[in-house]
Amino acid sequence: MVTLTGQTLNFEEVERVLFQKEEVVASAESLEKVKESRRTVDKIVDDEKIIYGITTGFGKFSDVFIDKEDVESLQLNLIRSHACGVGEPFPEVVSRAMVLLRANTLLKGFSGVRTIVVERLLQLINAKIHPVIPQQGSLGASGDLAPLSHLALVLIGEGDVHYKGERVPALRALSEEGIFPITLSAKEGLALINGTQAMTAMGIVAYLEAEKLTYQSEIIASMTMEGLQGIMDAFDEEIHLARGYEEQVGVAERMRNYLSDSELTTKQGEIRVQDAYSLRCIPQVHGATIQTLKYVKEKLEIEMNAATDNPLIFDNGEKVISGGNFHGQPIAFAMDFLAIAMAELANISERRIERLVNPQLNDLPPFLSPEPGLQSGAMIMQYAAASLVSENKTLAHPASVDSIPSSANQEDHVSMGTIGSRHAYQVISNTRRVLAIETMCATQACDIRGRDHMATATKQFLKDAREHCEFIKEDRVFSKDIEAVNSWLKEVPFSLKSSKRKSFN
Repeated sequence: MVTLTGQTLNFEEVERVLFQKEEVVASAESLEKVKESRRTVDKIVDDEKIIYGITTGFGKFSDVFIDKEDVESLQLNLIRSHACGVGEPFPEVVSRAMVLLRANTLLKGFSGVRTIVVERLLQLINAKIHPVIPQQGSLGASGDLAPLSHLALVLIGEGDVHYKGERVPALRALSEEGIFPITLSAKEGLALINGTQAMTAMGIVAYLEAEKLTYQSEIIASMTMEGLQGIMDAFDEEIHLARGYEEQVGVAERMRNYLSDSELTTKQGEIRVQDAYSLRCIPQVHGATIQTLKYVKEKLEIEMNAATDNPLIFDNGEKVISGGNFHGQPIAFAMDFLAIAMAELANISERRIERLVNPQLNDLPPFLSPEPGLQSGAMIMQYAAASLVSENKTLAHPASVDSIPSSANQEDHVSMGTIGSRHAYQVISNTRRVLAIETMCATQACDIRGRDHMATATKQFLKDAREHCEFIKEDRVFSKDIEAVNSWLKEVPFSLKSSKRKSFN
């Protein structure tokens, strides 16, 4: 059971809720803060004070006063009108993350909602009812308005949800679980949709996949080192300590550990004096990606515990302030950085693939073919990797450098952070497929060299990979193998105990 406080949610707890389906509960102290801030909202409505989003319209309509008897209609109209998301839905795990993050931020006690709103969000998580939320339509400022409106629809019994493996009307799933829809009261609709939970949820899932893939890339690259009889001197600890980046030092250490008992790697001068950069500079490039992941993780951990709606209530209701915490710029930058860093893992992997298949760059059979000429072997696998790498270059163009005004120029600068998070996830998916192709080529090269000469760690990895892609004895439809290895890399638990894994923190 994970206890939400609005202050202390971390990646370990998020992983448990998202992937182990652990249930959640709100701390008693945080619920008291929620009740306290709610009393302020009720007083504002009773006193007919002019406070944005409570007794006024939204955006350009912030100067329109709303009568007391219309505050519930105001919130209902807000949710329905803002549910303008389009395109394919977010993955179900991202939807679950959005509900979790929205509940956590409301528990900070700055938002003025009733406790029943938080309780309903927690019920959705514990009943595994996940809103169907279209991916496109958010500008990443004024909050993720469109995506979060689709989340809020479920609380009032509208919209669709993922439930027991199906897409069903929300009201049906709620009824089956004995959960009653609620009528949103003053400020509650606004509190549900003013925030960065769509981009942050997508970012969290992207980060978790990126972290695992980055570490997997090291053992895949280690197999490539064996397939190409790479020079281990470039991984000597003194070289990396001389530069001083701990992440670079860590990559080199792990690869030395993976390859410690290999009979296929070489020393400088045995076959050649230096390797190409795509082999020699693995610690420098992969280490730089890990540096980026540290930055991204830090920003996501702050944001998952942040108050991001507007206005916010402070000092026991003495201060109600309109601000801009819904602006997604910190996460937009982080997501763009993540996309760039993961695209580079694909870039260097594709160059290693080229060295594995190009007969002018190695002494292996051309394109690792069993019968060069008659059979093409891995020739077009490199084409596919090159295509994915080029697509990543387009996707890695920073979304955060763009902005476009909205709401009659009231909201005149936006972050595009949700687009950035979606693009980062696409880059990670493409990068995994590139690494799947490198896995196929490296295992083929190592089997040609002689599996018995491999290091213990890489030999086991090759053995596991062979359950998803057989040795190439003749040409076949390699697309199936690529997808099988890609799915394996995505789903397999990956432990780095043997490589003395150190935390990113």
